[in-house]
Amino acid sequence: MNLIVDIGNTSTKLAVYEDGKKLSVSRINDLSCEELERELSGYEIQRAILSSVKKLPPYITDLLFSKIPLVHVLSYKSKLPFKIEYETPETLGPDRIAAIVGAIQLFPEAEILVIDAGTAITFDYLLSNKFSGGNISPGLTMRLNALNTFTDNLPLVPLSGKFSFPGRNTQDAILAGVITGVTYEINEYIRTFKKKFTYSPDIVIDGLNYILDYNAT
Repeated sequence: MNLIVDIGNTSTKLAVYEDGKKLSVSRINDLSCEELERELSGYEIQRAILSSVKKLPPYITDLLFSKIPLVHVLSYKSKLPFKIEYETPETLGPDRIAAIVGAIQLFPEAEILVIDAGTAITFDYLLSNKFSGGNISPGLTMRLNALNTFTDNLPLVPLSGKFSFPGRNTQDAILAGVITGVTYEINEYIRTFKKKFTYSPDIVIDGLNYILDYNAT
């Protein structure tokens, strides 16, 4: 069995795979050793891959290395099914690497635009099986926080899909501006790339599972 640990800026995603089949997926806001052990109870994990956009908590790595025979920490130096032509590969987030690999599984040999919307929104391009670059943009929550932080009078509005358009009050004006702004931004990237797109909510953890198998051989 494979364990996938994907540590993001706001939460951690855990998944267990066996023979390419996803057995479980869970999301944890505050990862601890106790929580990790509880999530893994009942599984005989033989291999694990760890991806983190933050500094790795030592207690997590210690736990994984002490209990699992093979643990792979993802980086740009990992064995990957594509070539990285990014000028600063050491700054390339492992979540972006994993998303690209997940997309390759879905669309082998295709030219791909990968859009991953989280704390930040990333737009990554794979052309001729080479990753040459991509763009990074603020995510929804970050934009809402910025409007509140860098102005004197705009409130911090909680993210919600319910708002009038155009906004008929300040809260709706902020939500309409942020959400439709992101929607237009994404649609323009897709239009510019001129390719059909597929929604895959687990593309990062699917990619991580593939990378783990790819590096274990």
